[in-house]
Amino acid sequence: MRQFSNALHRKTRSLNLTNCIIAPITQSTRPLSVSSVACKATTPELKMPLTDILEQGKITAALEECKNADSFHHKQFFKTCGLTGKSHADVKKVFDIIDQDRSGFVEEDELKLFLQNFKKDARALTDKETKEFLKAGDTDNDGKIGESEFADLVK
Repeated sequence: MRQFSNALHRKTRSLNLTNCIIAPITQSTRPLSVSSVACKATTPELKMPLTDILEQGKITAALEECKNADSFHHKQFFKTCGLTGKSHADVKKVFDIIDQDRSGFVEEDELKLFLQNFKKDARALTDKETKEFLKAGDTDNDGKIGESEFADLVK
């Protein structure tokens, strides 16, 4: 097992993979090999930049409007950055970018860093802003925002 672990470490390090799940692909009694490990590549450089969907000037204006703590209002932000009125496909692309862990949902910790998806050095939302944002979007009260809930929030 130690040899397998070392081989796996070398393999994942050389491929720059993260979030590897060690699990047998089939139900077999043979020992696991590096090739029978399921890994999910989560390289941030593969993400589409928001400027492929939204204009940089509008993003800058939206961020400027909410640069002070407790000044973020999602409806105004979406309108100013130009996301309101975009196609469902574009809204889904933005959702996929914001869904950092690719769970299919935007959770509270991802909402807190929402603005940083638009600009790396943007501020984090305050706890109050984050909770209000989550409350506005989480219509089924499961503690997270799904893709359709996000689309409704953007309208």
